[in-house]
Amino acid sequence: MDYSSEVQTKLARARALMAEHGLSALWLRTVNSVAWITGGVDVAVNHADTIGVASVVITPDAATVYTNTIEGPRLRGEDGVEARGFALKVSPWEGEQPPELGSAPGADVPTAGAKDLSRAVKIVRSRLLPVEVERFRSLGRACGVAMNAAIRRVRPGMTEWQIAGVLAEETYAQGVTPIVVLIATDERIFRYRHPLPTGKTLDKYAMLVLCGRREGLVCSVTRLVHFGPLPDEIRRKMDACAQVDAAIIAASQPGASLDALFKTLQDAYARAGFADEWKLHHQGGTAGYAAREFIAVPGETETLEPGMVCAWNPSITGVKSEDSVLVPQAGNMPEIVTAIEGWPTQPVTVNGRTIARPLILEVS
Repeated sequence: MDYSSEVQTKLARARALMAEHGLSALWLRTVNSVAWITGGVDVAVNHADTIGVASVVITPDAATVYTNTIEGPRLRGEDGVEARGFALKVSPWEGEQPPELGSAPGADVPTAGAKDLSRAVKIVRSRLLPVEVERFRSLGRACGVAMNAAIRRVRPGMTEWQIAGVLAEETYAQGVTPIVVLIATDERIFRYRHPLPTGKTLDKYAMLVLCGRREGLVCSVTRLVHFGPLPDEIRRKMDACAQVDAAIIAASQPGASLDALFKTLQDAYARAGFADEWKLHHQGGTAGYAAREFIAVPGETETLEPGMVCAWNPSITGVKSEDSVLVPQAGNMPEIVTAIEGWPTQPVTVNGRTIARPLILEVS
């Protein structure tokens, strides 16, 4: 694939940001930002790290990848960073050399001696190019396939760790890295919004949560499965959650601010009869090169544009609805890229348009 045009477009955006802030250089250090500027190069050897094994320094007339002797051969040979439009500077692993930043640098994380441009960089990288939109569509399909395959392998008696292993296996099988895998079963679904998997065994009810990353982009999806008759109370809550989810997806239109979308969520919860449930967990927001670039909260001015990504995750105690969607051109419906073919759904009508939202898979 020819990445040169994509990289040059992104470098131009980065240099415009530098000029706006009067900077001599922009140092991109995070895994997310390096993947963005390079067209998807993965520098996360340890997926728990925010800062990767290589960084990128952009100046008005150069763009350089800085790394060490451990990573250099792979970045040159497999990732082809030089062919993508970067110089490659490799230092000894035991004594890495600091990059050349000039007198007025900026960085995408708080860094001594540099202006903090973390928010500005997130804004720029959230505006996906058409080639990135296509990558995100492909990633969404892959995450949907992985989730569907994994959840249909779940059986009573499995531990949450075993379920997590199945989800990770199916995700890797799609060429996607599972950077977040959350599993809850039975009563833990009602207790915890971020359920790290445990050794608890499944009786009847399981929730699987996935954030998958490929070429730097991150997609989010959640599904639930119940063995035996679904209790009426859980069904009622899932129906209500679907109403909230449909409302926020429909509202994900160009020009909408995250502040206004947060109010949309509050109103949707109230209409559904669960006015205070939003207080128990964030509701999602924009995505892209992070699972969430910006979260919808009061006062957040970030505004949607066509081609941006939203990942919404409304929840009502005991249930959750989560998919990743592409913001459309004005007047069109957002595109749900993690929709799973054959999954049970509930049609929800919002402003005269019907949106299919996932229900709980019931296994007899």
